[in-house]
Amino acid sequence: MCVADESLGTEKYSPDYKILETTLESLYLVSQVLSRSLDFRQTLQEVLRTLNDTNGLRHGMIALLDEASGNLLVTALHENPAPFNQIHYKPGEGIVGAIMERGKPVVVERLSDEYRFLDRLGVYDLGLPFIGVPISIGGQITGVLAAQPQGGFSLLARHQQFLEMVANLIGQSVRLAKKVEDEQLALKSERDSLRRKVRGEHGFSNMVGHTRSMRLVFDQIRQVAKWNTTVLVRGESGTGKELIANAIHYNSPRANGPFIKLNCAALPDTLLESELFGHEKGAFTGAISQRKGRFEQAHGGTIFLDEIGEITPAFQTKLLRVLQEGEFERVGGNRTNVVDVRVVAATNKNLESEVQAGNFREDLYYRLNVMPINTPPLRERAEDIPDLVRFLVSKIAKSQGRELVLEDSALGPLMRYDWPGNVRELENCLERAAVMSDEGRIDSRTISLTGLQSSFQNPISSASTPRVDVDDPDLDERERVIAALEQAGWVQAKAARILGMTPRQIGYRIQTLNIKVRQI
Repeated sequence: MCVADESLGTEKYSPDYKILETTLESLYLVSQVLSRSLDFRQTLQEVLRTLNDTNGLRHGMIALLDEASGNLLVTALHENPAPFNQIHYKPGEGIVGAIMERGKPVVVERLSDEYRFLDRLGVYDLGLPFIGVPISIGGQITGVLAAQPQGGFSLLARHQQFLEMVANLIGQSVRLAKKVEDEQLALKSERDSLRRKVRGEHGFSNMVGHTRSMRLVFDQIRQVAKWNTTVLVRGESGTGKELIANAIHYNSPRANGPFIKLNCAALPDTLLESELFGHEKGAFTGAISQRKGRFEQAHGGTIFLDEIGEITPAFQTKLLRVLQEGEFERVGGNRTNVVDVRVVAATNKNLESEVQAGNFREDLYYRLNVMPINTPPLRERAEDIPDLVRFLVSKIAKSQGRELVLEDSALGPLMRYDWPGNVRELENCLERAAVMSDEGRIDSRTISLTGLQSSFQNPISSASTPRVDVDDPDLDERERVIAALEQAGWVQAKAARILGMTPRQIGYRIQTLNIKVRQI
Protein backbone atom coordinates (compact mmCIF):
# COMPACT_ATOMS: atom_id res chain seq x y z
CA MET A 1 0.00 0.00 0.00
CA CYS A 2 2.94 2.38 0.60
CA VAL A 3 6.53 2.51 -0.80
CA ALA A 4 9.50 3.93 1.15
CA ASP A 5 11.70 6.42 -0.69
CA GLU A 6 15.12 5.99 1.02
CA SER A 7 16.72 8.91 -0.76
CA LEU A 8 14.14 11.36 0.58
CA GLY A 9 13.45 9.69 3.91
CA THR A 10 9.64 9.94 3.44
CA GLU A 11 6.78 7.64 2.46
CA LYS A 12 4.83 7.96 -0.76
CA TYR A 13 1.25 6.73 -0.62
CA SER A 14 -0.28 4.79 -3.51
CA PRO A 15 -3.48 6.13 -5.19
CA ASP A 16 -5.51 3.26 -3.74
CA TYR A 17 -4.48 4.21 -0.23
CA LYS A 18 -5.44 7.83 -0.81
CA ILE A 19 -8.85 6.76 -2.11
CA LEU A 20 -9.39 4.55 0.95
CA GLU A 21 -8.32 7.37 3.24
CA THR A 22 -10.74 9.79 1.55
CA THR A 23 -13.54 7.23 1.72
CA LEU A 24 -13.06 6.61 5.43
CA GLU A 25 -12.89 10.32 6.16
CA SER A 26 -16.08 10.93 4.16
CA LEU A 27 -17.92 8.12 5.95
CA TYR A 28 -16.81 9.55 9.28
CA LEU A 29 -18.12 13.01 8.36
CA VAL A 30 -21.42 11.55 7.10
CA SER A 31 -21.88 9.57 10.33
CA GLN A 32 -21.24 12.75 12.32
CA VAL A 33 -23.89 14.62 10.36
CA LEU A 34 -26.44 11.82 10.81
CA SER A 35 -25.85 11.74 14.56
CA ARG A 36 -26.71 15.40 15.05
CA SER A 37 -30.04 16.43 16.62
CA LEU A 38 -31.26 18.34 13.60
CA ASP A 39 -34.43 18.35 11.62
CA PHE A 40 -34.28 15.14 9.59
CA ARG A 41 -34.76 16.90 6.23
CA GLN A 42 -32.02 19.37 7.15
CA THR A 43 -29.78 16.46 8.18
CA LEU A 44 -30.17 14.77 4.79
CA GLN A 45 -29.40 18.07 3.03
CA GLU A 46 -26.20 18.27 5.09
CA VAL A 47 -25.26 14.69 4.08
CA LEU A 48 -25.55 15.59 0.39
CA ARG A 49 -23.44 18.70 0.91
CA THR A 50 -20.77 16.56 2.62
CA LEU A 51 -20.75 14.11 -0.32
CA ASN A 52 -20.28 17.02 -2.72
CA ASP A 53 -17.47 18.67 -0.74
CA THR A 54 -15.44 15.56 0.15
CA ASN A 55 -16.00 13.22 -2.82
CA GLY A 56 -17.10 15.47 -5.65
CA LEU A 57 -20.49 13.73 -5.83
CA ARG A 58 -22.62 16.47 -7.39
CA HIS A 59 -26.38 16.91 -7.60
CA GLY A 60 -27.03 14.51 -4.74
CA MET A 61 -30.66 13.46 -4.27
CA ILE A 62 -32.46 11.42 -1.63
CA ALA A 63 -36.00 10.16 -2.21
CA LEU A 64 -37.87 8.30 0.54
CA LEU A 65 -40.91 6.06 0.41
CA ASP A 66 -44.25 7.65 1.30
CA GLU A 67 -46.20 4.84 2.98
CA ALA A 68 -49.54 6.51 2.30
CA SER A 69 -49.15 6.69 -1.49
CA GLY A 70 -46.47 4.04 -2.11
CA ASN A 71 -44.45 6.56 -4.17
CA LEU A 72 -40.95 7.91 -3.72
CA LEU A 73 -40.94 11.55 -2.63
CA VAL A 74 -37.84 13.68 -3.12
CA THR A 75 -36.82 14.57 0.44
CA ALA A 76 -33.40 16.23 -0.02
CA LEU A 77 -31.59 17.71 -3.02
CA HIS A 78 -28.22 19.45 -3.30
CA GLU A 79 -27.63 22.54 -5.46
CA ASN A 80 -31.26 23.27 -6.15
CA PRO A 81 -32.84 26.50 -4.81
CA ALA A 82 -36.27 25.73 -6.32
CA PRO A 83 -38.96 23.82 -4.39
CA PHE A 84 -38.73 20.07 -4.93
CA ASN A 85 -40.89 18.50 -2.19
CA GLN A 86 -43.76 17.85 -4.60
CA ILE A 87 -41.70 15.72 -7.03
CA HIS A 88 -42.35 12.00 -6.78
CA TYR A 89 -41.69 8.76 -8.65
CA LYS A 90 -43.88 5.70 -8.87
CA PRO A 91 -42.23 2.27 -8.54
CA GLY A 92 -40.68 1.44 -11.93
CA GLU A 93 -40.97 5.02 -13.18
CA GLY A 94 -37.69 6.42 -14.56
CA ILE A 95 -34.28 5.50 -13.20
CA VAL A 96 -35.25 6.29 -9.61
CA GLY A 97 -38.44 4.21 -9.84
CA ALA A 98 -36.49 1.32 -11.38
CA ILE A 99 -34.03 1.30 -8.48
CA MET A 100 -36.95 1.30 -6.07
CA GLU A 101 -38.76 -1.54 -7.86
CA ARG A 102 -35.77 -3.82 -8.40
CA GLY A 103 -33.82 -2.97 -5.28
CA LYS A 104 -30.52 -2.88 -7.21
CA PRO A 105 -28.06 -0.07 -7.99
CA VAL A 106 -28.01 1.61 -11.41
CA VAL A 107 -24.76 3.01 -12.88
CA VAL A 108 -24.92 5.11 -16.07
CA GLU A 109 -21.64 6.21 -17.71
CA ARG A 110 -23.23 9.17 -19.48
CA LEU A 111 -26.67 10.40 -18.38
CA SER A 112 -27.62 11.64 -21.85
CA ASP A 113 -27.46 8.04 -23.14
CA GLU A 114 -30.03 6.73 -20.62
CA TYR A 115 -33.55 6.48 -22.12
CA ARG A 116 -35.20 6.07 -18.69
CA PHE A 117 -33.97 9.43 -17.45
CA LEU A 118 -36.97 11.75 -16.87
CA ASP A 119 -35.12 14.95 -15.75
CA ARG A 120 -37.96 16.07 -13.45
CA LEU A 121 -35.59 17.93 -11.18
CA GLY A 122 -33.86 19.84 -13.97
CA VAL A 123 -30.49 20.01 -12.21
CA TYR A 124 -28.46 17.14 -13.64
CA ASP A 125 -25.46 17.44 -16.01
CA LEU A 126 -26.24 15.19 -18.97
CA GLY A 127 -22.54 14.80 -19.74
CA LEU A 128 -21.68 13.28 -16.37
CA PRO A 129 -22.22 9.74 -15.08
CA PHE A 130 -25.14 8.90 -12.76
CA ILE A 131 -25.18 6.47 -9.84
CA GLY A 132 -28.30 5.50 -7.89
CA VAL A 133 -28.43 3.01 -5.02
CA PRO A 134 -31.35 1.74 -2.93
CA ILE A 135 -31.81 2.68 0.73
CA SER A 136 -33.08 -0.32 2.66
CA ILE A 137 -34.19 -1.08 6.22
CA GLY A 138 -34.31 -4.72 7.25
CA GLY A 139 -34.46 -5.91 3.66
CA GLN A 140 -37.27 -3.48 2.72
CA ILE A 141 -36.50 -0.76 0.16
CA THR A 142 -37.40 2.59 1.69
CA GLY A 143 -35.67 5.06 -0.61
CA VAL A 144 -33.05 5.92 -3.20
CA LEU A 145 -29.73 7.82 -2.97
CA ALA A 146 -28.36 9.20 -6.23
CA ALA A 147 -25.49 11.49 -7.31
CA GLN A 148 -23.25 12.39 -10.27
CA PRO A 149 -19.55 11.62 -9.68
CA GLN A 150 -16.80 13.68 -11.26
CA GLY A 151 -13.69 12.01 -12.65
CA GLY A 152 -12.94 9.09 -14.88
CA PHE A 153 -15.23 6.19 -15.62
CA SER A 154 -12.73 3.83 -13.96
CA LEU A 155 -13.81 5.11 -10.52
CA LEU A 156 -17.54 4.45 -10.99
CA ALA A 157 -17.38 1.09 -9.22
CA ARG A 158 -15.65 2.70 -6.21
CA HIS A 159 -18.21 5.52 -6.11
CA GLN A 160 -21.02 2.97 -6.29
CA GLN A 161 -19.57 1.02 -3.37
CA PHE A 162 -19.13 4.24 -1.37
CA LEU A 163 -22.73 5.37 -2.04
CA GLU A 164 -24.02 1.95 -0.95
CA MET A 165 -22.22 2.38 2.39
CA VAL A 166 -23.66 5.87 2.80
CA ALA A 167 -27.13 4.54 1.88
CA ASN A 168 -26.79 1.95 4.63
CA LEU A 169 -26.02 4.69 7.17
CA ILE A 170 -28.97 6.73 5.90
CA GLY A 171 -31.23 3.69 6.21
CA GLN A 172 -30.37 3.29 9.87
CA SER A 173 -31.04 7.00 10.46
CA VAL A 174 -34.35 6.78 8.63
CA ARG A 175 -35.33 3.83 10.82
CA LEU A 176 -34.49 5.75 14.00
CA ALA A 177 -36.18 8.92 12.72
CA LYS A 178 -39.30 6.92 11.86
CA LYS A 179 -39.33 5.38 15.33
CA VAL A 180 -38.97 8.79 16.97
CA GLU A 181 -41.69 10.22 14.73
CA ASP A 182 -44.07 7.39 15.59
CA GLU A 183 -43.40 7.87 19.31
CA GLN A 184 -43.94 11.62 18.99
CA LEU A 185 -47.21 11.06 17.14
CA ALA A 186 -48.34 8.60 19.83
CA LEU A 187 -47.43 11.08 22.58
CA LYS A 188 -49.19 13.89 20.72
CA SER A 189 -52.27 11.74 20.25
CA GLU A 190 -52.26 10.78 23.94
CA ARG A 191 -51.72 14.43 24.93
CA ASP A 192 -54.61 15.60 22.74
CA SER A 193 -56.81 12.83 24.11
CA LEU A 194 -55.98 13.81 27.70
CA ARG A 195 -56.63 17.47 26.89
CA ARG A 196 -60.03 16.61 25.43
CA LYS A 197 -60.79 14.50 28.50
CA VAL A 198 -59.73 17.24 30.91
CA ARG A 199 -61.67 19.89 29.01
CA GLY A 200 -64.69 17.60 29.04
CA GLU A 201 -64.37 17.06 32.77
CA HIS A 202 -64.06 20.79 33.42
CA GLY A 203 -66.38 22.12 30.75
CA PHE A 204 -69.73 23.82 31.20
CA SER A 205 -71.51 20.48 30.83
CA ASN A 206 -70.25 19.55 34.30
CA MET A 207 -71.65 22.70 35.88
CA VAL A 208 -75.26 22.07 36.74
CA GLY A 209 -77.82 24.75 37.39
CA HIS A 210 -80.62 26.63 35.65
CA THR A 211 -81.58 29.16 38.32
CA ARG A 212 -81.07 32.83 37.59
CA SER A 213 -78.10 33.09 39.97
CA MET A 214 -76.31 30.17 38.31
CA ARG A 215 -77.05 31.41 34.79
CA LEU A 216 -75.36 34.66 35.80
CA VAL A 217 -72.31 32.71 37.00
CA PHE A 218 -72.12 30.79 33.71
CA ASP A 219 -72.36 34.01 31.69
CA GLN A 220 -69.58 35.57 33.76
CA ILE A 221 -67.33 32.55 33.26
CA ARG A 222 -67.84 32.57 29.48
CA GLN A 223 -67.03 36.25 29.28
CA VAL A 224 -64.01 36.37 31.58
CA ALA A 225 -62.45 33.17 30.16
CA LYS A 226 -61.60 35.02 26.93
CA TRP A 227 -59.26 37.46 28.65
CA ASN A 228 -56.32 37.46 31.06
CA THR A 229 -58.26 39.34 33.75
CA THR A 230 -57.64 38.37 37.38
CA VAL A 231 -60.69 36.62 38.83
CA LEU A 232 -61.83 36.39 42.44
CA VAL A 233 -64.28 33.55 43.06
CA ARG A 234 -66.28 34.11 46.24
CA GLY A 235 -68.65 31.86 48.10
CA GLU A 236 -69.15 29.44 50.95
CA SER A 237 -67.16 26.24 51.25
CA GLY A 238 -68.43 23.49 48.99
CA THR A 239 -70.10 25.75 46.41
CA GLY A 240 -67.74 24.76 43.58
CA LYS A 241 -65.18 27.56 43.50
CA GLU A 242 -62.41 25.27 42.25
CA LEU A 243 -64.77 23.91 39.57
CA ILE A 244 -65.27 27.49 38.35
CA ALA A 245 -61.50 28.06 38.27
CA ASN A 246 -61.11 24.91 36.17
CA ALA A 247 -63.82 26.05 33.77
CA ILE A 248 -62.16 29.46 33.37
CA HIS A 249 -58.75 27.97 32.55
CA TYR A 250 -59.85 25.15 30.24
CA ASN A 251 -62.14 27.44 28.24
CA SER A 252 -59.52 30.17 27.84
CA PRO A 253 -56.72 30.75 25.29
CA ARG A 254 -54.36 29.46 28.00
CA ALA A 255 -56.00 26.01 28.02
CA ASN A 256 -52.88 24.38 26.54
CA GLY A 257 -50.70 25.90 29.26
CA PRO A 258 -50.21 24.60 32.80
CA PHE A 259 -52.91 24.93 35.47
CA ILE A 260 -51.29 25.09 38.91
CA LYS A 261 -53.28 24.98 42.17
CA LEU A 262 -52.31 25.88 45.71
CA ASN A 263 -54.31 26.08 48.94
CA CYS A 264 -52.86 29.12 50.71
CA ALA A 265 -54.36 28.10 54.06
CA ALA A 266 -52.41 24.83 54.12
CA LEU A 267 -48.94 26.39 54.59
CA PRO A 268 -47.30 28.89 56.93
CA ASP A 269 -45.70 32.04 55.49
CA THR A 270 -42.16 30.63 55.36
CA LEU A 271 -43.19 27.58 53.37
CA LEU A 272 -45.77 29.49 51.33
CA GLU A 273 -43.10 31.88 49.99
CA SER A 274 -40.87 28.99 48.93
CA GLU A 275 -43.83 27.13 47.45
CA LEU A 276 -45.01 30.08 45.36
CA PHE A 277 -41.70 31.69 44.41
CA GLY A 278 -39.23 28.80 44.65
CA HIS A 279 -35.82 28.83 46.32
CA GLU A 280 -32.13 28.70 45.51
CA LYS A 281 -29.79 25.95 46.61
CA GLY A 282 -28.67 26.54 50.20
CA ALA A 283 -31.33 29.20 50.87
CA PHE A 284 -32.28 27.40 54.07
CA THR A 285 -31.73 24.10 55.84
CA GLY A 286 -32.90 21.32 53.56
CA ALA A 287 -32.67 23.36 50.34
CA ILE A 288 -30.24 20.93 48.69
CA SER A 289 -31.06 22.09 45.15
CA GLN A 290 -32.70 24.91 43.25
CA ARG A 291 -36.48 24.61 43.01
CA LYS A 292 -38.98 26.42 40.83
CA GLY A 293 -42.05 27.81 42.56
CA ARG A 294 -45.67 27.53 41.53
CA PHE A 295 -45.60 30.86 39.67
CA GLU A 296 -42.72 29.69 37.47
CA GLN A 297 -44.44 26.36 36.90
CA ALA A 298 -47.59 28.21 35.80
CA HIS A 299 -45.75 30.40 33.24
CA GLY A 300 -47.96 30.71 30.16
CA GLY A 301 -50.94 29.28 32.01
CA THR A 302 -53.07 29.86 35.11
CA ILE A 303 -52.46 29.67 38.85
CA PHE A 304 -55.36 29.07 41.23
CA LEU A 305 -54.85 30.44 44.75
CA ASP A 306 -57.50 28.92 46.97
CA GLU A 307 -58.31 30.40 50.41
CA ILE A 308 -56.53 33.64 49.51
CA GLY A 309 -58.12 35.33 52.51
CA GLU A 310 -56.03 33.23 54.90
CA ILE A 311 -52.60 34.68 54.03
CA THR A 312 -51.01 37.00 56.57
CA PRO A 313 -50.49 40.75 55.99
CA ALA A 314 -46.71 40.17 55.89
CA PHE A 315 -47.00 37.83 52.92
CA GLN A 316 -49.68 39.92 51.22
CA THR A 317 -47.03 42.54 50.34
CA LYS A 318 -44.89 39.95 48.56
CA LEU A 319 -47.88 38.59 46.67
CA LEU A 320 -48.97 42.06 45.59
CA ARG A 321 -45.75 42.64 43.64
CA VAL A 322 -46.03 39.51 41.52
CA LEU A 323 -49.69 40.28 40.81
CA GLN A 324 -48.90 43.84 39.72
CA GLU A 325 -45.58 43.43 37.91
CA GLY A 326 -45.28 39.70 37.24
CA GLU A 327 -41.87 39.84 38.98
CA PHE A 328 -40.39 38.04 41.99
CA GLU A 329 -37.16 36.62 43.40
CA ARG A 330 -36.68 33.09 44.62
CA VAL A 331 -36.00 32.64 48.32
CA GLY A 332 -32.25 33.10 48.82
CA GLY A 333 -31.78 34.60 45.35
CA ASN A 334 -31.27 38.10 43.98
CA ARG A 335 -32.16 37.60 40.32
CA THR A 336 -35.56 38.95 39.29
CA ASN A 337 -37.76 36.45 37.47
CA VAL A 338 -40.56 37.55 35.15
CA VAL A 339 -43.59 35.33 34.51
CA ASP A 340 -46.73 35.51 32.42
CA VAL A 341 -49.43 34.01 34.64
CA ARG A 342 -53.17 34.48 34.90
CA VAL A 343 -54.37 34.51 38.52
CA VAL A 344 -57.66 33.05 39.73
CA ALA A 345 -58.16 33.36 43.48
CA ALA A 346 -60.92 32.07 45.74
CA THR A 347 -62.10 32.80 49.26
CA ASN A 348 -65.03 32.15 51.57
CA LYS A 349 -64.22 35.19 53.69
CA ASN A 350 -65.80 38.64 53.59
CA LEU A 351 -62.75 40.51 52.35
CA GLU A 352 -64.41 43.89 52.75
CA SER A 353 -64.72 43.27 56.47
CA GLU A 354 -61.15 41.98 56.58
CA VAL A 355 -59.93 45.18 54.91
CA GLN A 356 -61.79 47.34 57.42
CA ALA A 357 -60.37 45.30 60.29
CA GLY A 358 -56.85 45.76 58.92
CA ASN A 359 -56.33 42.05 58.28
CA PHE A 360 -56.21 42.33 54.49
CA ARG A 361 -54.39 44.94 52.42
CA GLU A 362 -56.74 47.26 50.58
CA ASP A 363 -54.48 47.51 47.50
CA LEU A 364 -54.25 43.71 47.27
CA TYR A 365 -58.03 43.46 47.62
CA TYR A 366 -58.56 45.78 44.64
CA ARG A 367 -55.87 43.93 42.65
CA LEU A 368 -57.67 40.62 43.19
CA ASN A 369 -61.24 41.88 42.92
CA VAL A 370 -61.00 42.85 39.24
CA MET A 371 -63.64 40.36 38.17
CA PRO A 372 -65.59 38.92 41.13
CA ILE A 373 -67.75 35.83 40.64
CA ASN A 374 -70.13 35.03 43.51
CA THR A 375 -71.20 31.39 43.85
CA PRO A 376 -74.62 31.09 45.50
CA PRO A 377 -75.07 28.56 48.34
CA LEU A 378 -77.16 25.51 47.58
CA ARG A 379 -79.96 26.56 49.96
CA GLU A 380 -80.58 29.62 47.76
CA ARG A 381 -81.02 27.56 44.60
CA ALA A 382 -83.10 24.60 45.70
CA GLU A 383 -84.55 24.35 42.19
CA ASP A 384 -81.18 22.99 41.03
CA ILE A 385 -81.15 20.12 43.54
CA PRO A 386 -82.98 17.56 41.33
CA ASP A 387 -80.60 18.14 38.41
CA LEU A 388 -77.60 18.17 40.72
CA VAL A 389 -78.69 14.91 42.33
CA ARG A 390 -79.09 13.19 38.94
CA PHE A 391 -75.71 14.45 37.76
CA LEU A 392 -73.93 13.39 40.96
CA VAL A 393 -75.60 9.98 41.03
CA SER A 394 -74.43 9.41 37.45
CA LYS A 395 -70.91 10.46 38.45
CA ILE A 396 -70.91 8.15 41.47
CA ALA A 397 -72.24 5.25 39.39
CA LYS A 398 -69.35 5.72 36.97
CA SER A 399 -66.79 5.74 39.77
CA GLN A 400 -68.32 2.62 41.36
CA GLY A 401 -68.60 0.84 38.02
CA ARG A 402 -72.26 -0.06 38.36
CA GLU A 403 -75.72 1.25 37.53
CA LEU A 404 -77.50 3.34 40.14
CA VAL A 405 -81.25 4.05 40.02
CA LEU A 406 -82.52 7.27 41.58
CA GLU A 407 -86.08 7.12 42.88
CA ASP A 408 -88.20 10.28 42.95
CA SER A 409 -88.91 9.67 46.63
CA ALA A 410 -85.25 10.47 47.39
CA LEU A 411 -85.68 14.06 46.23
CA GLY A 412 -88.09 15.00 49.03
CA PRO A 413 -85.72 14.76 51.99
CA LEU A 414 -82.84 16.12 49.91
CA MET A 415 -84.79 19.25 48.96
CA ARG A 416 -85.94 19.89 52.54
CA TYR A 417 -82.43 19.82 53.99
CA ASP A 418 -80.50 23.08 54.50
CA TRP A 419 -77.14 21.80 53.10
CA PRO A 420 -74.69 23.94 55.11
CA GLY A 421 -71.87 22.11 53.31
CA ASN A 422 -73.42 22.92 49.94
CA VAL A 423 -72.74 20.74 46.88
CA ARG A 424 -69.81 18.98 48.52
CA GLU A 425 -72.05 17.79 51.36
CA LEU A 426 -74.73 16.74 48.88
CA GLU A 427 -72.24 14.65 46.92
CA ASN A 428 -70.95 12.99 50.09
CA CYS A 429 -74.52 12.22 51.16
CA LEU A 430 -75.32 10.60 47.81
CA GLU A 431 -72.12 8.57 47.86
CA ARG A 432 -73.00 7.24 51.32
CA ALA A 433 -76.48 6.39 50.06
CA ALA A 434 -74.97 4.50 47.12
CA VAL A 435 -72.69 2.56 49.46
CA MET A 436 -75.67 1.67 51.70
CA SER A 437 -77.66 0.35 48.73
CA ASP A 438 -76.81 -3.21 47.75
CA GLU A 439 -79.27 -3.16 44.87
CA GLY A 440 -78.05 0.19 43.55
CA ARG A 441 -81.39 1.87 44.24
CA ILE A 442 -81.35 5.27 45.96
CA ASP A 443 -84.68 6.15 47.58
CA SER A 444 -85.90 7.88 50.72
CA ARG A 445 -84.94 4.83 52.83
CA THR A 446 -81.31 4.83 51.72
CA ILE A 447 -81.14 8.61 52.14
CA SER A 448 -82.34 8.22 55.74
CA LEU A 449 -79.43 5.81 56.34
CA THR A 450 -76.84 8.46 55.48
CA GLY A 451 -77.04 10.24 58.81
CA LEU A 452 -79.26 13.13 57.76
CA GLN A 453 -82.42 11.60 59.25
CA SER A 454 -82.22 13.77 62.35
CA SER A 455 -82.30 16.82 60.14
CA PHE A 456 -85.41 15.53 58.37
CA GLN A 457 -87.16 14.86 61.70
CA ASN A 458 -86.60 18.48 62.63
CA PRO A 459 -87.31 20.19 59.32
CA ILE A 460 -86.48 23.82 58.75
CA SER A 461 -89.31 26.17 59.60
CA SER A 462 -91.63 27.03 56.77
CA ALA A 463 -90.42 30.62 56.84
CA SER A 464 -86.88 29.56 56.00
CA THR A 465 -87.59 26.47 53.87
CA PRO A 466 -86.41 27.09 50.31
CA ARG A 467 -89.37 27.00 47.96
CA VAL A 468 -89.19 25.99 44.33
CA ASP A 469 -90.81 28.49 42.01
CA VAL A 470 -93.30 26.29 40.17
CA ASP A 471 -93.80 29.10 37.65
CA ASP A 472 -90.10 29.14 36.72
CA PRO A 473 -90.05 28.86 32.89
CA ASP A 474 -86.84 26.81 33.05
CA LEU A 475 -88.58 23.93 34.87
CA ASP A 476 -89.99 21.22 32.66
CA GLU A 477 -93.42 19.72 33.45
CA ARG A 478 -92.05 16.77 35.42
CA GLU A 479 -89.85 18.99 37.60
CA ARG A 480 -92.77 21.37 38.20
CA VAL A 481 -95.05 18.55 39.37
CA ILE A 482 -92.36 17.10 41.66
CA ALA A 483 -91.68 20.58 43.11
CA ALA A 484 -95.37 21.07 43.83
CA LEU A 485 -95.60 17.64 45.46
CA GLU A 486 -92.58 18.43 47.63
CA GLN A 487 -94.06 21.72 48.77
CA ALA A 488 -97.38 19.99 49.46
CA GLY A 489 -95.73 17.23 51.50
CA TRP A 490 -96.65 14.74 48.75
CA VAL A 491 -100.35 15.37 49.26
CA GLN A 492 -101.76 15.29 45.76
CA ALA A 493 -104.77 17.49 46.48
CA LYS A 494 -102.56 20.28 47.88
CA ALA A 495 -100.12 19.94 44.97
CA ALA A 496 -103.03 20.22 42.55
CA ARG A 497 -104.10 23.50 44.16
CA ILE A 498 -100.52 24.87 43.87
CA LEU A 499 -100.51 24.06 40.17
CA GLY A 500 -104.08 25.15 39.56
CA MET A 501 -105.19 21.65 38.61
CA THR A 502 -107.82 19.21 39.72
CA PRO A 503 -106.74 16.12 41.71
CA ARG A 504 -107.66 14.02 38.69
CA GLN A 505 -105.42 16.08 36.41
CA ILE A 506 -102.38 15.87 38.71
CA GLY A 507 -103.00 12.14 39.19
CA TYR A 508 -102.95 11.71 35.41
CA ARG A 509 -99.67 13.65 35.14
CA ILE A 510 -98.07 11.64 37.95
CA GLN A 511 -98.90 8.48 36.02
CA THR A 512 -97.86 9.68 32.54
CA LEU A 513 -94.65 11.34 33.79
CA ASN A 514 -93.69 8.16 35.68
CA ILE A 515 -93.38 9.90 39.06
CA LYS A 516 -93.15 7.48 41.96
CA VAL A 517 -95.17 9.03 44.75
CA ARG A 518 -93.50 9.03 48.13
CA GLN A 519 -95.60 7.58 50.91
CA ILE A 520 -95.79 9.88 53.95
